[in-house]
This record gives sequence, C-alpha cells and structure tokens, in this order.
Amino acid sequence: MSHILSAVAWPYANGPRHIGHVAGFGVPSDVFSRYMRMAGHDVLMVSGTDEHGTPILVAADAEGVSARELADRNNRLIVEDLVALGLSYDLFTRTTAGNHYRVVQEMFRTVRDNGYMVEQVTRSAISPSTGRTLPDRYIEGTCPICGADGARGDQCDTCGNQLDPTDLINPHSRINGETPEFIDSTHYFLDLPALADALGDWLDEREASGTWRPNVIRFSKNILAEIRPRAMTRDIDWGIPVPGWEDQPSKRLYVWFDAVIGYLSASIEWARRTGDAEAWKRWWADPNALSYYFMGKDNIVFHSQIWPAELLGYNGQGSRAGLPGVGPGALGALNLPTEVVSSEFLTMEGKKFSSSHGIVIYVRDFLERYQADALRYFICAAGPETADADFTWAEFVRRTNSELVAGWGNLVNRTATMIHKRFGAIPAPGEWAEEDTALLDAIEAGFDAVGDLIRAHRQKAALAEAMRLVGEVNKYIADTQPFKLKGEDEATQARLATILHTLAQAVADLNLMLSPFLPHAANDVDRVLGGAGRIAPMPRIEEADELDPEVLPADFDGRTGYPIITGDYTGAPTWGRHKVAVGIPIAKPAPVFAKLDESIVEQELARYADSAPDDVTGA
Repeated sequence: MSHILSAVAWPYANGPRHIGHVAGFGVPSDVFSRYMRMAGHDVLMVSGTDEHGTPILVAADAEGVSARELADRNNRLIVEDLVALGLSYDLFTRTTAGNHYRVVQEMFRTVRDNGYMVEQVTRSAISPSTGRTLPDRYIEGTCPICGADGARGDQCDTCGNQLDPTDLINPHSRINGETPEFIDSTHYFLDLPALADALGDWLDEREASGTWRPNVIRFSKNILAEIRPRAMTRDIDWGIPVPGWEDQPSKRLYVWFDAVIGYLSASIEWARRTGDAEAWKRWWADPNALSYYFMGKDNIVFHSQIWPAELLGYNGQGSRAGLPGVGPGALGALNLPTEVVSSEFLTMEGKKFSSSHGIVIYVRDFLERYQADALRYFICAAGPETADADFTWAEFVRRTNSELVAGWGNLVNRTATMIHKRFGAIPAPGEWAEEDTALLDAIEAGFDAVGDLIRAHRQKAALAEAMRLVGEVNKYIADTQPFKLKGEDEATQARLATILHTLAQAVADLNLMLSPFLPHAANDVDRVLGGAGRIAPMPRIEEADELDPEVLPADFDGRTGYPIITGDYTGAPTWGRHKVAVGIPIAKPAPVFAKLDESIVEQELARYADSAPDDVTGA
C-alpha cells in the first residue's frame, strides 16, 4: 500500500465552473482517486476554491457586492456542483480559510528567510480608470519573442516563454481594452534562478521516470531555459497579508503564490478536522509517498515551476541552502510532486469556452437536464486527455445513446430481466462450457488491464477496454441465446442457469470496473443486482467551523464557518472479482441510463446561441 496524494487544481471562485473546467481537473482526478482506493492505497484527495486576486474584485465590482460576498456565494455554488458530479474529495476547502492563511504565511517567511525571496523595484500595471493593479493575466498583447497575438503578461501560450507585462508589444487590459499605466513599486520576487539547478535536477529525475506526459515534461523543461525571478506580491487590498509588511496593507501575496500552497494547507486542515493534526505528514514527509497534480494545461507552469520552487526554497534545497522552517508552525522538509497530470483544452462546438461571450455550459445547468454520469462518460471517453477535444451536443447524444444506453445499460437490463423472469434470483451454475469460462477469464484479466491504464493516467484507453468487454458480453448473449432456452427439462434449465449466472458475474465485474468512471450508475447497477447500492461511496457537504478565525483580516469579521466537501470512502469494494451470491433476489429492473431524444441537439444549440454574457472574467 502507498500513500497517494491526489492534488486537484483549485477552481477559481469568480463565477460558476463550466464543463471545460471539470474536464481538466475534476473528473480525471476522481477516476484516479476512486481506482487507487479500490486498489488498496491510502488516498488523500484535496482541493478547494481559489478566492484571492484581482479577478474576484473585478467580478464583485460588476455585481455591486463585496469580494467576500462574491467568494462566499460562488464557493457554495461550486461545492454543490462538484458534489453533484460525484467528486470524492477527502477535503474540499477554500483559500480564504484561516488555516490556509496560517500555512501560506509560514511558507513565505521560511522561503524568505532561506534567501529565496528578494526585494526588487518593478513596474506594476495600473488601470487608468480605476487605479487598481492589473494582474499579469489580465494584460494581453503581442509576444516580443515569437510575435504571437494574445500573449498574456505572465507567459505566452504559443511559445511557452515566461513574460512580464512590460515585455508585451501594444499591451492592453482584457477587462476594458485600455492601455495600462506602469508605475514603480517594490515587491518580493521568488528567486527562481537560485533554484534553477535544483528544479532542473528534479525535472531530469521526473523525465527519467518515464511517467510524465510528453507535452508536460517538454513544456516544463522549455520554460526552465528562460527562468528569472518572479514577483510574488501585488499592489492589491484583497488577499493574504505579506509577513513583515504589515504596515503596507495595500500589498498582498500573489494569488498564485498562495493558491498552490492550498494542496498542503488543505492536507493540514483535513488532518486537523480528523483529530490527528500530524496525519498530513504521511503524504508530505514520507519520501515513499506519491503525489499527483491534476489540472488543465494552462496551469502547468505553476505546478512544474512555481510550486516546486516554493517547496525547494522552503526545504532549503536551492543554491543558498537553508532550513525547512524552525519554531512553532514549522512544517519540516516537504515532498515535491511525483507527477503533473495536465489535460489539454475542451472546446464547445469548435469554439473556446468563454463565459464573457456566452460560449459556455455551466456544470449546474448541465446537471439539471442530464445525468452526471453521462457527462463523466463523455469526458472520459472523448475528453482532452492528451489533445484538445471538442464537446458537441450531437456527439454527446450519440455516445450516451449508443454506448451508455444501448451498450452497457442494455446489458444490465437484459441480464436482470432474464434472471428475474426465469429464476427470480441469481441461479446456481451447472456445468461450465468453454465459452462461459473464456468470457469470465477475459473479464477477470480486464481488471489488471483497466487498472494499469488508470494508474498510468490513460483513462480514455481504460474506459475503452472496459467497454470492449461490455461488447464481448453482449456478443456472448448473441452466441448463447439464453432467451431461446425455453424447455423445462433438466439439461435446458441447467444450461440456462449457467449462462445467466455467467452473465450476473460478468455484469457485477464490469460494474465494479466501470465504477471509477460511473459512480452514480455503479450504485444503481448494484441495486439492480440485488445489492445495497454502495459500490461507489459518494461525497457529502458539511458545514465546518472556521479553525483559525484570529488570523483572518477584518474582511472576514463574523464568518464562523463554511461548507466543505468530505466523505467516507472506505466502503468501496477492493479492485477485482467478487463472486456473486447464488439466491440473491433480482427484481424487475428499471433503466439505469436515460435515452436522449435527438431533438435536444437543436434545442441546446439554440439555447447557447442566444445566451448573453454573464461575467467579464474567467479562470
């Protein structure tokens, strides 16, 4: 058994999340985490809402509410949506939690005291109309290196180079198009060059492991070639105060400095809430523990450069050495990521998702009309695992109807219906025929094949293998034709019983194999087979008390708690065959999946063609 940290990208709380977001961070991490628990590993899956930075202020101003009010509302919306999708977090929290403030400030102090935070005067971008600092990502222009339009003030996605807003040619604000003003301001910079050798050694080691997706390791090593200090504070009044600069309340820590620390702070918060405050160290201090970070490709730089650099600086492993914290609150040496699992982008009908342009399908809207597992299936079967993928309503309907309904759902229904009509319960098998044992052997071997693929983050191939086996079972029905075995003689009944027992075992096996992908349906199928419907434990929302209210600034006076996602996932069966029990009553089944009418394609296209902009930001 290994300790597995499943570190899931933090959805930004400036608005509800759309299906492109959960295709990158949500569903892939949940499939992996559910499987690894069933395979016997001790999994800690953590995340939360990312609630600091200028985009929150921009969205709040647009609505005429405070930043805290906006963050509180969107935090609850996102929590509810992710629970509805069945994402099995051990803890989903938020970056405005007092525990997070405490851990972030400890990290900053130690990185600074180890010599990896240096003060520099820089040119900060200011909005002429509001006087507010513009974050790097809210400034766009032409890349000075490759000439691509649409480069951001932090990096160019076309060539992958790190940039500053002042580098851009013809810079302009994404918010209102105005040209920013640049003023001198003193900030703390993370001294990445002093950590470059250690980062390079770590990336070389990760490349040698052969486990990282080629696009991730290639991009990560490319940006290392142009490494330079990066600002970790901002001129802004919404965020975590900078230790040592308490007399400068208009300066706060950069949202991306604090957001990635959330993986650590959430682990610590989880441990504190379980009553064993040191339990988080099993995932962060044990050199044998493994950690996997799930996100979209636009966040690679923060997880393969910024976060590892923060950890190396905290550990004192850069060129200036240092110690991993001393005194109260010190965390000790911390593990670097084992793997950065980055997905590509999901588009919608050939267009990039954009809330501001109405090109969006929000998770909540989707789940109000369609089954959660239908969305999960589409993401796993046709999502942006290693290349950009396009969501179309026509393809969603096709896959739901032809694969989920006609393939898997029909197999479950036919099997349960035949057992119900002919025996009323799972029958005892008679003498096995070669075709029976061949099918069951193939499915049992599928556990290893599917599990190995999930472990290697090849979920598309894993799901395809499981569905191939579904096809084999449907072929078995066509070959054996149990529906034609009508005779009452002993031989006919014995053969029918053997076939139906084989089918019951096959369906039970496949249901368990598919449960990481389709947890809601797995519980439904288990009930169809006479079980209790607890194959895939589900997350729940709890109202949690604020652990460290004293460290929060005045913005949070009166807030005593917030919703978290948690759950008890110990009840899931182990990965592999569990023999079905003879005599379990099987009732007349109801369909597990809802067939979709072809007309919804035009209806949904019309709905989103007429949609109006809802906000001016995106994360």
